[in-house]
Amino acid sequence: MGSLGWKLHGDGKAPAPGAVVRPDERLSWVRTIGLGAQHVVAMFGATFVAPVLMGLDPNLAVMLSGIATAVFLLATRGRIPSYLGSSLSFVGVAAVIAGGGGDAATVTGALLAVGALLCLVGLAVQALGAQVIHRALPPVVTGAVVMLIGFNLAPVVASTYWPQDQWTALITMAFTVVALVALRGFLARIAIFLGLVFGYLVSWLSDRLFGRITSVDGSGQVTEHWRLDLSAVAEADWIGLPSLHAPDFQLSAILVALPVVVALIAENAGHVKAVAEMTGDDLDGDLGRAIAADGAATVLSTAVGGPATTTYAENIGVMAATRVYSTAAYWAAAGFAVLFGLVPKFGAVVAAIPGGVLGGITVVLYGMIGLLGAKIWVENRVDLGNPVNLVPVAAAVIIGIGNVSLTFTDSFSLSGIALGTIVAVAGYHVLRAVAPPHLKEEVPLLDAAVPAGPDEADAADGVAGTATGAAGARRR
Repeated sequence: MGSLGWKLHGDGKAPAPGAVVRPDERLSWVRTIGLGAQHVVAMFGATFVAPVLMGLDPNLAVMLSGIATAVFLLATRGRIPSYLGSSLSFVGVAAVIAGGGGDAATVTGALLAVGALLCLVGLAVQALGAQVIHRALPPVVTGAVVMLIGFNLAPVVASTYWPQDQWTALITMAFTVVALVALRGFLARIAIFLGLVFGYLVSWLSDRLFGRITSVDGSGQVTEHWRLDLSAVAEADWIGLPSLHAPDFQLSAILVALPVVVALIAENAGHVKAVAEMTGDDLDGDLGRAIAADGAATVLSTAVGGPATTTYAENIGVMAATRVYSTAAYWAAAGFAVLFGLVPKFGAVVAAIPGGVLGGITVVLYGMIGLLGAKIWVENRVDLGNPVNLVPVAAAVIIGIGNVSLTFTDSFSLSGIALGTIVAVAGYHVLRAVAPPHLKEEVPLLDAAVPAGPDEADAADGVAGTATGAAGARRR
């Protein structure tokens, strides 16, 4: 048994072909710390951008994401490897609140109320059993939600990252794809990080060879600018405390934010199921605990002026690519995040990653996340020939990918993941209630799924990089 309760996996260098590093295992500390750094890089973009869009302090958000991740790991007893970063689900809510005259304190007050409700829901699920979630979110629905989480991010790649430097994005994507498949040992485990470093160097070299680029920048404006701008690094302080503020509770703002809890419950359930699929563990008994932990972390973060938190699909994508599920790597990531929050200069280095580089990386990661939803369908033998399954999922996926919105009033609307989730859940249960008997065959619950055979598991493993080979360990 290694220190802090993690067993050393093999020789600590790299798992054997087809093997995985489980949550209670770790590689050598040097490699584990390196993987933690990769997780920080994966989460940093969205964790940094979300608070900026909501008018909150990004350095505080990064620091609190580390603390929130530590809270989550403790609450889930180290069984669910996940990173908690800033939730993008509330960006639209923050815009509506700001449009109504609310300030940053009003936003964090509304988010805190949602976090408290989410925590209560999690405690209820823990007390009543995961079957409550499973009945509401059977495999066809959960797979759709996981797919929405990944594919809903596609417009971020297409409209924000990729246009900033399409050729660097393409070259970075190509390098990352090859690295994920061709590299061996530890280098294969940090292929995403190597892709970012490679893209960083490509951007620097392109600036030296071709000069400035004329394209959209991070704000969406077409300007002439350097691909790699390190000016903020030089200006940033080495040590600095982020600014804190207390939340302000306004009923109108809370009512605008509360519906997002529907998406958060489904998102958390989807993430837990995605991790379960990758690790081969039965995590049903921890589902309520995970939801409650996310809610508690949100309360903690918003109480001091930070954004709401959520388990991060980006980091699930990193695990899918590396097949290293060690929670030790997440503790390392949490430590790095706290340090980055206290050292603005380090944060500025990561924040300087060019948009084109992020485009090349995220086009791979987000796609892998989305396909984990399809993997849930396959391994649970979901019959998409049955219109009860097919029709609501088809509508929900298009709503999620296209970020379709439904406006109720000037101050309240649903879109993207939230609306897609509601359509998937409500549509499935309504259609199941009115469908003829021959279309109502009981679908297996996620914890009762028949594991894929060795050949199927190996094939899926080769496509998604997940630990399907270990799925046979799940209880029937």
